Amino acid sequence: MPYCMPPDPNTRKPCFTTPANSCDSHFHIFGPPETFPFLSTHEYTPPAAPLEHYLKMTEVIGTQRGVVVQPSVHGLDNAATLDAIAKSGGRFRGIARIDDKTPKSELQKLHEGGVRSVRFNLLDRPRGNVQLDVLDRCVEHIVEFGWSADLHIDPKNLLAQEQRIRSMPVPVVIDHIARIKPAEGLDQPAFQLLLNLLKANHVWVKVSGADKICNTKVHSYFGLPFVEVIPFARAVIAAAPDRIIWGTDWPHSNNFTPGHTPNDGDLLDLLAEFAPDAHVRKKILVENPAALYGFL
Repeated sequence: MPYCMPPDPNTRKPCFTTPANSCDSHFHIFGPPETFPFLSTHEYTPPAAPLEHYLKMTEVIGTQRGVVVQPSVHGLDNAATLDAIAKSGGRFRGIARIDDKTPKSELQKLHEGGVRSVRFNLLDRPRGNVQLDVLDRCVEHIVEFGWSADLHIDPKNLLAQEQRIRSMPVPVVIDHIARIKPAEGLDQPAFQLLLNLLKANHVWVKVSGADKICNTKVHSYFGLPFVEVIPFARAVIAAAPDRIIWGTDWPHSNNFTPGHTPNDGDLLDLLAEFAPDAHVRKKILVENPAALYGFL
């Protein structure tokens, strides 16, 4: 069972002051396992990443709102996610995991607990992916709640699922810029499709997960990390500035390589390169997540 590297505990202060009600639209809470156990079938073991640690990090980077994303190691038991939302004093929303057998009463409970979206994996790997018929039924079930569908998808599956994404009756959020491959350039078919999909008013993109996209290690003392992703982030922001959101992806799970864990302050500095204009950054950090996730 592989063990993930822990998050960087020495968060650096970003180069700019975040606007009021800035939102980290993608982070995870893991355990602690003695309170919220991991699945016995989990594919990797993350470090305990409790809410208290996350809140200390946000005090440094300056985000006040957040969207908790249910991690796969907790499966369909959304208790840790709901607990974090409940303790946030209205500052958090959640992205849950469900299947097509989740009863409406449970969906109602999730909604009352602050859940506003459901996440599905569609990646080029055999385990952990949702079956497409299950995905379709789940989407049908969440329509009445006004939730979005959050797709953790890669280039291969983005190309394969174009029509399914175009026809979804709910907002669709593409995580981590569809995990495009910077080395293949802006003209790669999957990225051009992503830009085209953004012409549809129900498609959103998260400019997040730079460490998942880039192969370089972190060299934050010598400049920003993961700079290969900058032109791709700028392109999706230019295509749909009202439907782009940002997230840290704290605590950066599935990272097994020393020297590759990003510093969350650096990630906000990277956002400043994605969106140099303060007005556009405010859309990404405040206005867009407020509209998508229903912050008051």
